[in-house]
Amino acid sequence: MESAGDEEVANGQHIRPSGAAECSSVVKPENSSALSIHQLAAQGDVSQVATHLHKDSSLLGKQDERGFTPLMWAAAFGEKAMVDFLLEKGADPKTIARERESALTLASSGGFVDIVETLLKHGVDINTYDWNGGTPLLYAVRGNHIKCVEALLAKGADMTIESDSGYSPMALAVALGHKKIQKVLEDHILKLYKPPT
Repeated sequence: MESAGDEEVANGQHIRPSGAAECSSVVKPENSSALSIHQLAAQGDVSQVATHLHKDSSLLGKQDERGFTPLMWAAAFGEKAMVDFLLEKGADPKTIARERESALTLASSGGFVDIVETLLKHGVDINTYDWNGGTPLLYAVRGNHIKCVEALLAKGADMTIESDSGYSPMALAVALGHKKIQKVLEDHILKLYKPPT
């Protein structure tokens, strides 16, 4: 790999959920009733979301301009109680946004292992691949989210899938200097190839 590629990875290019930069802040108006269901989900306001859903149940799967659902926003912001509530109400955890982001990708990118584990229990595609060349495992590696990496590997995440820029999870961990992630990946590889006793 060329050094320019390493610089791009270190700067987060080529493996960032396309909505990640925009997910970093939510402006909260004085009156929470003026917020959309997506904003309320991102803030974890279960009671307000419940009120909206009581008025219009179709909002549960409503996609915003990026294709994000309320569940995706809750996953992106680490709002576990909201994720649980939305799933209980029937939100589809397998929905894919416009640039192929998923709730699992967003939770993995944010390092929210409790949400990652919950979504995996709901049968989401652990190796979903977005338009930026990332999988949930690659995003967890990039973010140095050890617990997410462990959870994804334990459920069968494919370590051989490379990003569009050519980085496997191990190559990405090495390029970013994430030594603990490298160790987790190495241990997983050894466990896979260990002869049965």
